[in-house]
Amino acid sequence: MSSSQRIRRVNEAVREVLAEQLPGLKDPRIGFVTLTEVRTSTDLGYAEVFFTVLPDDAETRAATLKGLDSARSLLRRELGARLRIRHVPELRFVEDPVPERGRRIEALLREERHRE
Repeated sequence: MSSSQRIRRVNEAVREVLAEQLPGLKDPRIGFVTLTEVRTSTDLGYAEVFFTVLPDDAETRAATLKGLDSARSLLRRELGARLRIRHVPELRFVEDPVPERGRRIEALLREERHRE
C-alpha cells in the first residue's frame, strides 16, 4: 500500500471518528458542526480538521472553534482508543474556507449582473 493511500485512509478514519464524537460533546459552543475534510501530515504528527457550522456567521464560527479547541484532548484520546495507529496526530481545527469563497463568488456575480 502506498503512503498516499494510507494517509487517505487515516484522514477518512479520523474524520469519521471525530464526526461520531461531536454530538456527544456537552460544550454549548459546539452546535451544528460538519467536518468537511481532514488533512494529516505524512508523519501523522498533526491533522488539520476542516469544519463548517450553522448558522454560518463569524460569531458562531469563532465560538465553535473555541469549543472544538477545548475538546481537542478528549477527541484525540478517543482517536487513540478507536484507531489502530502508532501515533495519534495532534488536532488542529480550521474553518473551511469553501463557504466563504462561495459567498464571495455570489457577491461578485450579483455585482456583475447589477452592472449589466
